Amino acid sequence: MLRFVLPLMLAVTSLTGTAALGRDAVLASDPVDLSVTVYRDPNRGEGENMTRNWPKGFAMISETRDVTLPLGESTIRFEGVAEGMVAVSAIVTGLPGGTIEKNRNADLLSPAALVDGTLGNRVTITRTNPATGRRVSQSAIVSSRADGGLVLQTPDGFEAVRCSGLPEKLSFDRIPAGLSAKPVFSIDTRDDRGGTYRVTLTYLAWGFDWEAHYVATLGDAGAHQKQKLKLLSWLTILNDNNQSFADATLLAVAGKLNVTSDFRRLSDPPSGEPLRLVCFPLGSTAAGMPIDNPFAYLPSPPAPLADMQSEEIMVTGQRLQFKAMSAPAALTAVEEELGDLKLYRVPERMTVAAKGMKQVAFLQRDDVDGNFLYTATCDAFNKGGDPQAAGMMFVTKNDKKHGLGVALPMGGLTIFEPSSAGEMLVGEKSLRDYASGQDVEIELGESTQIFAQCKRLTGSPPGEEPRKWSEMQSLVSNPNTHSITIRIGLGWSAQWEVGPVRGHRVKDGTHVIETVVPAGTTRVVKWKIRPANDQ
Repeated sequence: MLRFVLPLMLAVTSLTGTAALGRDAVLASDPVDLSVTVYRDPNRGEGENMTRNWPKGFAMISETRDVTLPLGESTIRFEGVAEGMVAVSAIVTGLPGGTIEKNRNADLLSPAALVDGTLGNRVTITRTNPATGRRVSQSAIVSSRADGGLVLQTPDGFEAVRCSGLPEKLSFDRIPAGLSAKPVFSIDTRDDRGGTYRVTLTYLAWGFDWEAHYVATLGDAGAHQKQKLKLLSWLTILNDNNQSFADATLLAVAGKLNVTSDFRRLSDPPSGEPLRLVCFPLGSTAAGMPIDNPFAYLPSPPAPLADMQSEEIMVTGQRLQFKAMSAPAALTAVEEELGDLKLYRVPERMTVAAKGMKQVAFLQRDDVDGNFLYTATCDAFNKGGDPQAAGMMFVTKNDKKHGLGVALPMGGLTIFEPSSAGEMLVGEKSLRDYASGQDVEIELGESTQIFAQCKRLTGSPPGEEPRKWSEMQSLVSNPNTHSITIRIGLGWSAQWEVGPVRGHRVKDGTHVIETVVPAGTTRVVKWKIRPANDQ
């Protein structure tokens, strides 16, 4: 017996179904195999985190089920599909007669739908005397549900539910045809022989997303600027649907897709309507105020939800606190090629829980080679000022020679550094997408040792006299016991011309000079600059 535990209880004792339009209704089995491929929000930019209570990514879900078809036309019902299903994207393969018509069942089993589907049929109403506890049951016919009231016809006549003043329970001997407690997708098909088939339902679903997060631990550089780095990366996969996908093959796709469809609008999730019952006041009508009835509004029974906690995340079947994310991972996703995109496949089957998140490691490198690089900027309009602390970066190349050589999807980055008190937090940054073979630069914050002072040597600002060069210099001090490399940014290449100088190049659209400053020295770097296209 299925019961809704509410002030007005609705009990169901059996399940029946009727054929639609002369077709036999056939219920497909529960999935015998599942695959969930999650695509991140295509409109989420660098440095943006996924929205955990409103994910805008999507997933491709593939369900393998068994179905037994009768001879002739029939309607196959797939129960338990994702509520965010985009029905127009659904494809069913493995049927001998193909698909005649597809339908997305819009109504879920709810108190209102159950009553509406039982109009004119018999139910059992049970009333309990609160003083004696005695229960009395009798048969009744659902007469109408109009204007907020539910009217039953009993041997005693017509009476409205909730107007007797006694606790009441309605019991239904069947579920109306077409209603299900789970989202349903149905198709019409034809089989000239009849038989049992294994079919695959594949569709897109709204309400998923994923993001990467990296945990980097710096090594001990000692008296050298060469550096080692440990890097552990996690995929956090989010399912905002009310359906779980048990024992599924889990995949995540990295890269930006050209998506023009509005999957949220196309998904059109099914709804369950509440049952609202209003009784005429049981007091004086002259007062014009109804009796205070706390049960006048009866909501739909809540679907079973798994509370999504941002502090505790399911990690390969175990709970893991964020502070332990730098621990070695027992299970790591495997990178595969998908055209110009990257596909990360979890080697073991996972349960993608309803309203939940799961974390899976997809990259673990214990010996990444790189260097410390210091950075400074020098504005051509700067006449002089106090020395400024230089920025500090860890730079490497994303190849196997340097200990990487895999695609790095954009995501958050948490950086730790060893100390006498253990690993200490250095900072949190955002990492953009890095393809294999690209230079990787991770900002670490400001240096407490290296300072640079920018100064314009000529008196007139750039551009006052056509085609005249302005002379600039930067004084870089290095009190360390080892040499350092500093990169000085000079301005956008589209706006400025820079005269010939050693170490000059254009990087990412910016003029830069890279130079080595020996230990315990101050280096003077000079260059000339003028506005581009200045007549």
